[in-house]
Amino acid sequence: MSTSQTPIQQQVNVTPQHEIITGVIERLTFHSEESGYTVARLVRPRFRDLTTIVGSFANIQPGQTLQLTGFWREHPQFGPQFQVTNYKETKPATLTGIEKYLGSGLIKGVGPVTAKRIVAHFGLETLDIIENQIERLIEVQGIAKKRITLIKNAWSTQKAIKEVMVFLQSHGVSTTYAVKIYKQYQDKAIDTVTHNPYQLATDIYGIGFLTADKIARNLGVAPDSEFRYCAGITHALSEAAEDGHCYLPQPELIEKVIKLLTTEEHQPTEDAITNIIKDMGAREELVRERIRDDYGEKLLLCYLPTFFHTEQNLAQLISRRLRQPIAQDMPRVRGWIERFTASHKIQLSQQQQQAVEMAAYSPFMILTGGPGVGKTFTTHTIVSLWKAMGKSIALAAPTGRAAQRLSEMTRLEAKTIHRLLEFDPKKMGFKCGSDNPLPHTAIIVDEASMLDLFLAHSLVKAVAEGAQLLLVGDIDQLPSVGPGKVLADLINSLQVPVVRLTQVFRQAQQSAIISAAHQINQGEYPALEPISDNPVSDCIWHGGGNQPEHGVQAICELITDLIPRLGFNPATDVQVLCPMSRGLVGTRNLNAVLQQLINPPSLDLVEINRGGMILREGDRIIQLTNDYNREVFNGDLGNILSIDTVEQEVTVDYGGRAVVYDYADLNEITLAFAVSVHKSQGSEYPVVIFPLYMQHYMMLSRNLFYTGLTRARKLAIIIGDKKAISLAVRTTDDQQRYTRLWQRLLQPI
Repeated sequence: MSTSQTPIQQQVNVTPQHEIITGVIERLTFHSEESGYTVARLVRPRFRDLTTIVGSFANIQPGQTLQLTGFWREHPQFGPQFQVTNYKETKPATLTGIEKYLGSGLIKGVGPVTAKRIVAHFGLETLDIIENQIERLIEVQGIAKKRITLIKNAWSTQKAIKEVMVFLQSHGVSTTYAVKIYKQYQDKAIDTVTHNPYQLATDIYGIGFLTADKIARNLGVAPDSEFRYCAGITHALSEAAEDGHCYLPQPELIEKVIKLLTTEEHQPTEDAITNIIKDMGAREELVRERIRDDYGEKLLLCYLPTFFHTEQNLAQLISRRLRQPIAQDMPRVRGWIERFTASHKIQLSQQQQQAVEMAAYSPFMILTGGPGVGKTFTTHTIVSLWKAMGKSIALAAPTGRAAQRLSEMTRLEAKTIHRLLEFDPKKMGFKCGSDNPLPHTAIIVDEASMLDLFLAHSLVKAVAEGAQLLLVGDIDQLPSVGPGKVLADLINSLQVPVVRLTQVFRQAQQSAIISAAHQINQGEYPALEPISDNPVSDCIWHGGGNQPEHGVQAICELITDLIPRLGFNPATDVQVLCPMSRGLVGTRNLNAVLQQLINPPSLDLVEINRGGMILREGDRIIQLTNDYNREVFNGDLGNILSIDTVEQEVTVDYGGRAVVYDYADLNEITLAFAVSVHKSQGSEYPVVIFPLYMQHYMMLSRNLFYTGLTRARKLAIIIGDKKAISLAVRTTDDQQRYTRLWQRLLQPI
């Protein structure tokens, strides 16, 4: 029996005499979607009082009629309970039971009102009608043919899902993913899980190797099977990719795999893992690359094939492009720059002038620099030059927020890179590529520090021969969430033309946010104004305590008092950024706290509980993974427009575009009143509240502090103790990502 944090689960006296009882589920007192552990109240025929049942249920809803096998026990606090050891569902025997069963939300398309009408019309024959003559539902007022089709599909799907749920529950998998598994494999779900449980980790978001391994063990897969070893090696490399690595040195890979696969009964040997790696290399399931390090020592690197070939191909594409400079009449270009600056009564710095001139002839270049150094103005000037040259210009950024800012800056349409390249969900790839290049002669991509290996490759591959590509980004920000450190590798290779703007302009110097950002970048403790009722600075420090509890209290006080007094709307203008998700001042806890403050429960707002997290109409949410079918991507922010408990759908507004999620896919989103600094990349917010505590010490670094602070447009409030701030300023990110893009640029094949 799985356990959960509930007062009902305390030590009880067990009477091992089994019996069978039958009844209708009246209500659920507690149900864990993760473990299936349930406490429910049961209506039994000829019994006046409700019966408390306790057990593990794959799927349970009010209204279900169940035949339960188990034994009675006396709980010292809650009295008699029936401990369920086995159960099966039977058809409800009463009109009330049938109505409650149909209206429980179990069948998509049938809510309480529709259920009442159906049962009123068909009586005790209702379930037989739905099972065998479903077209007769047309007899019920308010049910059209389209709704009948929906109910029919939902009814058959629900039956199949129940089989899958019961099977998975018996083999140790969470019921949370049963619907996803069924949607992925349909009627082949049980066969797929039985034949290759490790496939779940590959195919289904949210199911990792450990869950798949648990199922495999329950199904009898031997701990030393080659199948398990191969899955472990693949998982270790995939997990490294989540930390930004494109490969792992073989010794490090072996160490991780041994740790991953070791159980009480079995510990893999280094030789066994080495042999499997060799075999996987021979089957081209891995790529093993031999290199020499800086000391001349031989090293063996292990790549997943897509990572190796993408990194290699990206280097080749860039090198080929750099060998094709664009002929240009530079005196004419300089003349245009003089006329442009004179007519607009502006003056370019020497670095800005260099960047604009380079943009005239370079097929591929990078513009980088921190806040306040004129990246925006320089980019705008380059766009004006390209317009004067008659070029067809496309503007893009990795996120929707960044694309919107780029559009406002240049007064031209800007798209996300995914939309620019036209992702095709049917083919699971971009329509634009080497065979179908973008129809533009000049392309600008902003927030280029967010480009990971695969997105950068897709972008460069789609740029037509002879077209120009300008990447704009801040090299001192955090690297991409995905694998690689493309912008840093391109700059460090010294093969790509780069202009780094360093001069902070006078207007920008008036912002304490910008001044503090540059101080942080130089390893200096930033100048922060202490909190007051009437702050003068746009960069404030809220001190007074060094415990996380203080941070939670301080954030609540700011949201309810100071921020509204300064004229900001807590619901739309404020973003809390955290170094990590765990802890009192991590995103998980703060989201629950801020939800209560900013979007509290209301009779007018529908809400649902998914996996212990409440989602409510009006909540701010963030997308956690790339969903190409819905065209929403990792880091996109939205607001819940509506929750339909009958259709079992949640509609989210992403900047004016409504996106619908089935309940089964809600693990793709989470609350976003507080988000991680990594997730905030490419976005700006009027107000940023940034808690920094020693509780976060493992994540504190200079580029994290710098990135979080520079997300604030009008006001930044740092909460925490000076010790944590000092640690963040002193700590440079020493964890190097394993990439070889810059080396491949030096020696393209």
